[in-house]
This record gives sequence, structure tokens and C-alpha cells, in this order.
Amino acid sequence: MTRQETARAILDGIGGADNIASFSHCATRLRFELRDAKKADKAKLESIRKVMGAVPQGGNYYQVVIGGDVATVYDDMNALPEMKGVQAKSDAEVKAEQRAKAKGKLPWLDAFFEYLSDSFRPILGVLLGASLIIAFAAVLDALGVVDFRAEDKPISWVFVDAMWRSVFYFLPVMVAFNAGKKLRIDPWVTGSIMFALLTPEFMALSEHTSTVCTTNDALGTETCKATIFGLPMLLQGYGGNVFVPLIMAAVAAAAYKFFQKIIPSAVHMVFVPFLTLVVMIPLTAFLIGPFGVWLGNEIGIGLSWMNTNAPFVFAILIPMLYPFLVPLGLHWPLNALMLVNINTLGYDFIQGPMGAWNFACFGATAGVLFLSLRDRDTEMRQTSASALAAGLLGGISEPSLYGIHLRFKRIYPRMLVGCFAGGLTIAVLGMASNGVKTSAFVFTSLITIPVFSPMLTYAAAIAVAFFVAFTLIVITDYRTPEEKADALARIAAAKAEPAAPAEPVAPAAQPVAAPAGGVGTLTKVATLAAPVAGQVVDMKDLSDAAFASGALGTGLGIKPTESTVVSPIEGTVITAMKTGHAYGLKTDDGVEVLVHIGIDTVKMKGEGFTQLAKKGDRVTVGQPLAEVDFAAVTAAGYDDTVIMTVTNTKKFGDVSPVPSGPVSAGDTVVTVS
Repeated sequence: MTRQETARAILDGIGGADNIASFSHCATRLRFELRDAKKADKAKLESIRKVMGAVPQGGNYYQVVIGGDVATVYDDMNALPEMKGVQAKSDAEVKAEQRAKAKGKLPWLDAFFEYLSDSFRPILGVLLGASLIIAFAAVLDALGVVDFRAEDKPISWVFVDAMWRSVFYFLPVMVAFNAGKKLRIDPWVTGSIMFALLTPEFMALSEHTSTVCTTNDALGTETCKATIFGLPMLLQGYGGNVFVPLIMAAVAAAAYKFFQKIIPSAVHMVFVPFLTLVVMIPLTAFLIGPFGVWLGNEIGIGLSWMNTNAPFVFAILIPMLYPFLVPLGLHWPLNALMLVNINTLGYDFIQGPMGAWNFACFGATAGVLFLSLRDRDTEMRQTSASALAAGLLGGISEPSLYGIHLRFKRIYPRMLVGCFAGGLTIAVLGMASNGVKTSAFVFTSLITIPVFSPMLTYAAAIAVAFFVAFTLIVITDYRTPEEKADALARIAAAKAEPAAPAEPVAPAAQPVAAPAGGVGTLTKVATLAAPVAGQVVDMKDLSDAAFASGALGTGLGIKPTESTVVSPIEGTVITAMKTGHAYGLKTDDGVEVLVHIGIDTVKMKGEGFTQLAKKGDRVTVGQPLAEVDFAAVTAAGYDDTVIMTVTNTKKFGDVSPVPSGPVSAGDTVVTVS
């Protein structure tokens, strides 16, 4: 599909432009507030190749998972002529409205985590880019190509250091900018405040003759104190710090908005930023900065104590928590602490156990990919393959989570076993080394394995997490029996194998009039017999929307009056559900037929069904496929209509079912031409 076709398909699947009350996007998802959530077609949306998943959010809120290209799809949708009348709201506006409606649900806590999330989310791309540069350097270091830890390494490799250090050194400025934007003040003001603490002039204060420096024995760091205008100022290194800009931006927003109120609007542009800078730069340098550094130090030391004194608990707790934190966006505080640890301790010990969660997540996705390849499920194969690539190469879990794991409730318990196994491996093997550490903030992927130490302990842990989750998914499946049955029916419907080269048509072939609007003459390929005696029901009158819409091919339904369901064709049984309620058949001429006994009868788990044919059997017209207790079907509350469709209808010029009326098993009811 072209980009415009994709956008239009999503718009159609969501119920059209008139059904959209608000429209925004986050890092991976399109967010909709719909006027009527019932108009959203989940199946239609998830059939779009670009869409990884469609997730109802309760009420009229709906999310469509796209992945890293979400901003492009969002722009493409807004560019559609139909969207001209739709006022797209920002993600922050939608969240603010939701918080305003929330009562008794701690909206302040929701706002706090959104503040953290929105301060980091926009810089994910550059963080990932920098982490891959670090990984590249670590691989070369591991192979002995260059010693990146050497103080006298070649100048070319010093330049490579600058490429990734640029992101982490100026990270406080990026966080401050995003935080200011989140708090709806001029983000360049908050960014400039942090820039002031990173200038050569500020850094040179520690070298001044009047500055007094002392060493912190606990952290092994040096703290310097300067006297500025008669007041003592602790001089800290703020490169890479994230707590300081987060605290500063909140205070700066209050000051900025205060000045907006008391200063005439005609001179806001000059005096509001000026006064905010004049007040906030000294306040940050004297108070907020040292406090933020102290807070980060104390939290880092506390977690380090836990990692040292309770390594089993710590190593298992982190990977077990992450599967619940990430979908809610609550993992950002831990990400901030990783950066604090690197800044204060020189290393981080959270990312190692976190890697166990990531690879358990990717292992579950690999299990889904394995099963989709086995089942020839094109849709899930594409979704899981792209999600797995994003995970293994980029360390990004969102495509797996939102595209697959949150859609199938059986995945999480199996993935958690992988998380536990990986964390336990780190706890056991890491006893001698006090866990797994890294001196760089990276996304946990295959590429970044060399940045962890001990590398073999980390590699073993993520391998255990990956293969435990993978094995459990492959052995027990990620779908419930109902979901698997629906998937196999969808696969059978979508399957359209290339037909064998057509043989010359026998002279006896009967010409059939072309359908209305058609051109030329159709040739009869096959006829389908009634699989059961009863009353013919038109497709559009079936109670199952998928069949009624023709998504599973053209055919008909029959309200049965007998208990034996027979083959409508001469050919081969290509699928036979263990529950006995559905059969896929194929003629030697390539006509694929689905016989589905009842609607939602998969939930009966075979009760009332006696299977008389199995996969691979050759059958003739009228040969019994199943014996069914239709009284038990209706007693269980299910529709007993027997449905027969030509699942590869699109291969043929015409598929014509007979009109409604009584039929006997074996009567011709469908002509394929």
C-alpha cells in the first residue's frame, strides 16, 4: 500500500473522520478519542500491513499501534482531505483532558509520570543512536582493535568518543528543553539555564585559586566549593545529570508563569525570559543543582547497597517489574537512575537485570514468529518479524509489547517465567562479580552485549531469558483455543496459493453467463454440494460478521435438519480442527472450501462433535465429515448454522450460491466459474 492508502485504510477502520473527536500520537501509537467506539473495526485495522495492533482503551478511547514510523503515519492521516474538519489535538492536550475527568484516581501521580515520560520520550532516537556508537566501540575494544579505555588512544578514536558523549554530556539540556515544553513555557529558557552550568566559564570556577576542593571517600569523587558574591556555591559536574533539569524546570515554570502575570503582555518577549534566567540560573547553581546531585547520589547509593546486600532479590525484582512498568510508562524513573548511577558511581547495575526482561520479551516474540511460520500466518509473521528485528538490533520492546504481547493474554505468564529465569541466572552467576555492570547507558540488544561486565554472565542470562520464553510459547502456544481456531480460519480464508497451470478445458465444459457488468464468457470450474440437509441462509443474513461480510469468501449457510455433515466436494482435507467444528477442503482444480459447523462452536471444545475425517484424507462428495448433536449446540446457546464458503473466491470469475430454500445433502448449491 502507498502511504496515502495506508492512512486512508486506518481512517476507514476507525470509523471515518466523522467518528474522530480527537487525534494524537505518542512514541509508537496513534491515539484516538472516538465518538462511537463501536464503529472501530479491530479486525480491519489489524489487517493493514503497517498496523501492529489495535487496542480499545475503554470508553471511546482507541489506540492503533504503528511503531517507530508513527509520526509519518500521523502526518499522512492529517493530510487526507477528509481530515480537514478534524481538529487534531496534541498528546498532552488529550492527557490533560483525561486527567481533568479523573476523580479519586491520584491524577497528580499520573501527571508526575507523564512529566517524566514526556521529558525523555522525544530524545529516545538520539539515545539509541549514541548507544549503538558505544556498542560499536565496545565490540572493537573486545576484539582488540583499539583500547577505548586508554588515556593515550589515537586522536581519531577520541573523536569517536565525542560522537556519543555529545548526547550524554548535554543530556541535561535536552531534558530541560523537553520538560519546559511539557510545562508549557519557553523550552529554550529551561535549556539555557542548564547550558549555563555547562559552559567553560562555569567549569573553570573549580580551577580558581579561591576555590576549595575536598574528596568524597564514599563515592571517590571530588567536590569543590567557591565563594560567589560572598555566598558558598558547591561546584558540581552537571554533564549527564537528569535530576537537576527535572527539578529546575518545575521551579522555572512557576517563576516564568509568575512573571507572565505581573509583566504587561506587550513586553513579555523580552522581560519574562530575562527575569526567569536572572532568577533561575543562580537558584539552580546555588541550591537546585547541588540538591539534585545529592538526591541522585543517595538514591544511587541506596540501590547499590541493595544490589550488594540482596543481589538475589535485586536481580530478580528488576526483570519481573519491567513488563508492568513499560506499558504504563512508569519505567522512566529507573532509566533516569541508570544515568545517575553512571554519573555518580561510574557504572550502572540496573541495565544488566533489565536486559533479562528485554530478552524474555524478544524470546516470546520469536516464539510467535516460529508459530506464525509454522501456521503460514502472514499477518503475525510480518508483525512478529519486524518487532523481533527492532528488539534484537535496537533493544526496543514497544513493538513487541503493543503489537503482540498485550493482544494475547497467554503471553505474559510465559514471558514472566523467562524474566525470572534470566534474573535468577544473573543472581547466581553474578555473585562473584556483585552483579552485572556497564559504564554506558545503552539499549539492551545483541549489538550492546560487549558493554556489559562480566560479559559472559550477562550473555548467559539474556540467552536463558530468551530461550525459556521462546520455548514456553512454542510448546504451549500464545493463543487460547478460540483465538487459535479463529486464526486458522483467517489463514484458510486468506490463503490463495497459485493455481497449477490450467489444463485444456474439456469439450463438455458448460459455458456460464458472465456476471452483471462482466465481459466475456465464464467456464464452470466446480460445483459444491450441500454439506447438510436443511434450509439455505443467505450470506448477508448470517449472525457472524466475518462470514456475513464475505471476508472469508463467498458461500452460504444452511440451518440443518439432519445430524450428519458431509463433504461438498471431491478432493483433500487440508485442515481439520480437533474440536470437529471446522474443515478446510481443496479440489484437484484448486477450489478451497471451508465448512464451518455452527458459529462460535469452537467454545464447545468438541462436545457434541464426532470427527469422521482428518487432515490429509481424500474425500468424495457426500462422504461424512462429522456427526453433530445440533440439539446440544443450540442448548449451549450457539447458532447451529452450517456455513460453507469458497475461501479463495478472488481467484475465480464468479462464485454463485443458490437462493434461499430447502436442500438435501448432496444437492448442488454453489457454482464456481
